[in-house]
Amino acid sequence: MQRLTNRQIVLGITGGIAAYKSAELTRILKGAGADVRVVMTAAATEFITPLTMQALSGHQVHQHLLDPEAEAGMGHIELAKWADMVLIAPASADFMARLDNGHGNDLLTTICLATEAPIVLAPAMNQAMWRDPQTQANARSLQQKNIRLLGPGVGEQACGDTGPGRMLEPTQIAQQAADLFDLGLLCGKRVFITAGPTREALDPVRYISNHSSGKMGYALAEAAIDAGAQVTLISGPVNLPAPQRCEVIRVESAEQMLDASLQNISQCDIFIASAAVADYRPVSIAEHKMKKGNEEIMELHLVKNPDIVATVAGLERKPFTVGFAAETQNVVTYAQGKLVRKNLDLIIANDVSRSDIGFNSDDNAVTVVSRHHVKPLPLSSKRQLAGQLIEMIASQYETAEE
Repeated sequence: MQRLTNRQIVLGITGGIAAYKSAELTRILKGAGADVRVVMTAAATEFITPLTMQALSGHQVHQHLLDPEAEAGMGHIELAKWADMVLIAPASADFMARLDNGHGNDLLTTICLATEAPIVLAPAMNQAMWRDPQTQANARSLQQKNIRLLGPGVGEQACGDTGPGRMLEPTQIAQQAADLFDLGLLCGKRVFITAGPTREALDPVRYISNHSSGKMGYALAEAAIDAGAQVTLISGPVNLPAPQRCEVIRVESAEQMLDASLQNISQCDIFIASAAVADYRPVSIAEHKMKKGNEEIMELHLVKNPDIVATVAGLERKPFTVGFAAETQNVVTYAQGKLVRKNLDLIIANDVSRSDIGFNSDDNAVTVVSRHHVKPLPLSSKRQLAGQLIEMIASQYETAEE
């Protein structure tokens, strides 16, 4: 079920005795790496409590269409946009009828009307209700509208009848739902990404840093998440919202970034060092704010910071390691030297002397350098560029693994 990693699933629960299986389904989806938001109809709460589903999903359960608190947090439109899939399990005969007729008289049907994500139903009802001509017509009509039906299964039912109408088991539903997603280029891989600048303190109020905005690293994290990877983003101080669906570790100094990078490094498949790490730090940090004196020149004594990417690449069992080279001249030549010197698998070089790309810019143009190839990527948005880079990194990683 690796295809569920990072997927955002709205799990709808309608009224029926099979609602008890939704608890186990939530546990399985979460265990496979999905983020699950539960929406319950009023009838569903008669069979299983919202508190149970909240505890299992880790999120507040959504129940009411016109709930001011829900609208202020994640209302029906936001849930519809958020979802990668809307999965209704169990889907009752009543819900199927209302959905087929385009009703939007409760939260769950409204989400289904508003979402562009695939809608998947796991029907559950008495065998006579499933065989009813109107239910069968509704099922066919829903399928013609590209709504996927999983099941129902055949077997003994709560009422004592035996026949079609039984909801599939949670493991079957989760697996079939996972199979509907494309397998991402980095599906199941663990990716660490460093991003942003570091700050090396001089005293409690001053520090040495650089102009890195972190935009490239954050875009890479988003692209890796979209490719199915489990991402740990190790971020210096930036003014960017944290990407969803990844672990974010915030640091200040180069030494803190190194410590965070080496945590659980044995579980890392790909390490992407896009952070602009300060090369030096003060030998000592003043306990109090340094006062301006009469001297015209102040001397600072600096010591070299650890080289994070070289440290990772030097490990006995190193991950596939990707470095960045921000240069102002002889960009490719310097990048090739760093690739060999630091034992990297790939290096991404860019010319930060240009005002239209690099630090703080929304756009970038880079050159990807490997042991055998040099490939320039033309000017584009950092978001578009990140997608191209993740594709290239994934391809190089697969080649290295063979």
